[in-house]
Amino acid sequence: MALKTCEHYSLLPHNTFHMDVDAKRFIEYETEEDLQQLIPQLDSSEPILHIGAGSNLLFLDNFPGTILHSAIRGIEQVGEDEDTVLLRAGAGVVWDDFVAYAVRQGLGGAENLSLIPGEVGASAVQNIGAYGVEVKDIIEQVEAIDLHTGEKRTFTNADCQYAYRQSIFKGQLRGQYAITHVTYRLSRHPRLNLEYGDLRSLFDEKVKQQVNAEDSEMVYCVREAVNDIRRKKLPDPQELGNAGSFFKNPIISQEQFHSLQAHFPDMPHYDLPDGNVKVPAGWLIEQCGWKGQSVGRAAVHKHQALVLVNLGGATPQEIVRLSRLICQSVKERFGIDIHPEVNFI
Repeated sequence: MALKTCEHYSLLPHNTFHMDVDAKRFIEYETEEDLQQLIPQLDSSEPILHIGAGSNLLFLDNFPGTILHSAIRGIEQVGEDEDTVLLRAGAGVVWDDFVAYAVRQGLGGAENLSLIPGEVGASAVQNIGAYGVEVKDIIEQVEAIDLHTGEKRTFTNADCQYAYRQSIFKGQLRGQYAITHVTYRLSRHPRLNLEYGDLRSLFDEKVKQQVNAEDSEMVYCVREAVNDIRRKKLPDPQELGNAGSFFKNPIISQEQFHSLQAHFPDMPHYDLPDGNVKVPAGWLIEQCGWKGQSVGRAAVHKHQALVLVNLGGATPQEIVRLSRLICQSVKERFGIDIHPEVNFI
């Protein structure tokens, strides 16, 4: 078996919050077969956690069991028709590398999800999203291994039960499967989604630099615009510990929104197909005065209130305390409950 096994292993390189915690055991595998052979050897009396790049985790303490990580890589075309192409990627592929690959092929669908940290496997667990697009919109199927039996199972998009930042892998089947591959259906004739935030104006600026731009170049322009926006607003996890967006954007009823709008006429919002309203959590947090504020060595980012950061040496407890104080402030001022998108481990 091609395995990397380490005892009492530092998880510092495997969580973007830069929490200095250890795992009792860390195992990285390179193939499905490796994982299937490994499973019977795992100690069922100890906790087992499968992670990606650790970009959506907050470790609260040392992990007393086994951490599994996929090093299954590679991207291949596995199908096509007149309008679409199917790309199958290993769970260990860096997510933004996959997006870059798709854009280089002139394929549309993933460009709005550029520069989101993490790996392919985690994209299917978290149902990552940005700028009006969720990864469920392009997922065709998910291949996974049962961590108890070693049996392989393929989930259709419908099987995954996707919802806002939610999937069956975070709910009913939490901790039961390790994703090995994800197949995405991408478009040869992209329909660009430019409705969110500053994306359209920045995209238009990029297009002005293009001459006789075709579909493939338009996809490239969207990716570049998204990259520019994210780099300006969001801290690089390599430089400042963070897990990206810490909170989910709350979804409220039309009635509650109209009641709040009477008091906060400038409240940004997005009308959803089901009649409810999504409100940006970052705006709510900023209105409560938290932008740039700190609790110990944990802080709210000075440019984006949705992001909590480790200023250097922050403890997990400081991050948790800051998040709870923010939730309390938002609830008191707006009557809205906001919840972490980050998983506490």
